[in-house]
Amino acid sequence: MTDDVRISESELDILAVLWVDAPLSAVDIAARISARRAWSPTTVKTMLSRLVDKGALASEAQGRRFLYRPLIERDRLAGAQAGRLIDRLFGGLVSPLVAHLAERRDLEPEDLAALEQLIKDLRK
Repeated sequence: MTDDVRISESELDILAVLWVDAPLSAVDIAARISARRAWSPTTVKTMLSRLVDKGALASEAQGRRFLYRPLIERDRLAGAQAGRLIDRLFGGLVSPLVAHLAERRDLEPEDLAALEQLIKDLRK
């Protein structure tokens, strides 16, 4: 999967389930998502098919059902989506995004320490 593939919020829900536990069948995925989404099994199968077509999931036949597993790691997808967000909203500059987030969230001391360490590491 290339980093320019777009993943919708709904598709991300399916990936989130599979990042925790894979491989899973469409029925298993629908059962795990049912608390957040009222999707029919047909809807889940449609979403799975889209993700396979995008190269985000692999499917493997097991008898009469298919098992699905992610082909992209959460960190890789997060990085690609964050990069697009930074480009679209902040002209490619990271510091305005970090400032925006820091101003709108209560940062814990651990968060601040991690950011300070990141800056030190990046300056090396």
